[in-house]
Amino acid sequence: MDVDTRETNRIIASDKVEGTAVYNPEGDRLGTVERFMVDKKSGQAEYAVMSFGGLFGIGDRHYPLPWQALTYDTDKNGYVVNVTKEQLEGAPNYERGGDEPTYDRDYGERVYTYYGYTYL
Repeated sequence: MDVDTRETNRIIASDKVEGTAVYNPEGDRLGTVERFMVDKKSGQAEYAVMSFGGLFGIGDRHYPLPWQALTYDTDKNGYVVNVTKEQLEGAPNYERGGDEPTYDRDYGERVYTYYGYTYL
């Protein structure tokens, strides 16, 4: 598939989102989008699961972020999220290759509340 057909100024293909860099507002790279989670009924993305920490994928952890917390920055070719590295240290997360959380309502409320959003 041609790059131009997988991305426009408004739409991007899922395979182009995965692996995209995530930055804080100061321009520090926090991690990359490992995957995103979509609500089956509404079709809306709910989370971007960011990979953070470790070296070469070893020892990194996954941090679900509310999708609306991310803003795409065309200059950076990546997403910007208003989160510090210190905030991530206390954020809901799980080890790469470990037991993933159950993305139910309780977990959603926990993640969204941590970042100051309301889970719908």
